[in-house]
Amino acid sequence: MRILLLTLVVPNPPDSGPKIKTHYLLRYLAQRHEVTLVSFVRSEAEEAAARDLEKLCKAVYTVPMRRSRLRDSGYLLASLVSARPFLMLRDESRAMRRLLKDLTAREQFDLVHADQLNMAQFGQATGLSMVLDEHNAVWTIFERLARRERGARRLLLEWEWRRLKRYEGRICKASAAVMAVSAEDRVALLAAGAVDPIPVIPIAVDIAGGKPVQRRPDAQGILSMATMYWPPNIDSVLWFAREVLPHIRRDAPEAPFYIVGARPPAEVRALADDPTIQVTGYVEDPQPYLESSALLIVPLRAGGGMRVKILEALARGIPVVSTTIGAEGIDVTPGEHLLIADEPAAFAGAVVRLLHDRALGDRLAAAGRHHAVTRYDWRSVCPAVERVYDRALQVAGRVRPVLAE
Repeated sequence: MRILLLTLVVPNPPDSGPKIKTHYLLRYLAQRHEVTLVSFVRSEAEEAAARDLEKLCKAVYTVPMRRSRLRDSGYLLASLVSARPFLMLRDESRAMRRLLKDLTAREQFDLVHADQLNMAQFGQATGLSMVLDEHNAVWTIFERLARRERGARRLLLEWEWRRLKRYEGRICKASAAVMAVSAEDRVALLAAGAVDPIPVIPIAVDIAGGKPVQRRPDAQGILSMATMYWPPNIDSVLWFAREVLPHIRRDAPEAPFYIVGARPPAEVRALADDPTIQVTGYVEDPQPYLESSALLIVPLRAGGGMRVKILEALARGIPVVSTTIGAEGIDVTPGEHLLIADEPAAFAGAVVRLLHDRALGDRLAAAGRHHAVTRYDWRSVCPAVERVYDRALQVAGRVRPVLAE
């Protein structure tokens, strides 16, 4: 098939959750179909990363995206008198619409694959049969964030999640096919007004192609790996540092806490005033931190979809301590593949267990990797998207085309 793939971020290199998910899907699709990629870019480095994908795609097109706090403030004000959510207004782009109009006028495509809800508005504008790839039920993320806020911020988040819920339901209904990454997200999309079938196709990573990390015998690090500009990740790190870490310090006062992730805000950077906390920002190669850590923490209290960082940790043989929300959507058994805790003292207790019991960490790591290889490798997961494409073509009253050799 001739597929037009629209992405919010360039799916290369695979170094964050959304990029990992789409990178391996693209690798699968490129082996079997003609894929034209259209993506937003935010820097020269992203543009270069997009050009690198030309070896997989028939063609790659990019559109610059400019963001700033001033622009976001304007979109926030506009959203207060608009039926469209802030997130969709923020990512609106005339340049993207012009590019897609010109592209679809001169080339034929069998369907458009909108990667994440933010790209659906552009997929709809093409007039093609659209597959909506929901990385998460977006409305639930903001609903959960709103629960933890007070005052004006809570009111804004309440307003946003309610509009997102209505918008997400309408977009799903208008799509020829929709796919979710977890059963929880599927239920949330149905609650927003989407209709079945919504197949669940989990996020997949390159498990079989990688090797477990050889952790140092004296590894005592506590590792957080997450993009630090996403509000749920910021909240999780601050909660861990303020509420959980003091409990841990009673039993492991010198254990270093590594916060690895791009673009940490000032309140996260300020945590490094504690000499046992290191805030790195983006690192190209996290291997030294993985080798020096006894475990990875995923202390999320809000979010949706699946945490790719847990899949990556399982794939690399790193023990994990997560909240229930952090592990949501992933088929794992607490106590067998990872440890789960939600309250500060309990979460701290799980971390301390792994800091002091290397054998327990090794057992969790081995079981987690074995489970992930059989359940979440992209080579076995991605073929399910073919059935989603067939449904999209059927809704459009078409049959799957056969490309000439």
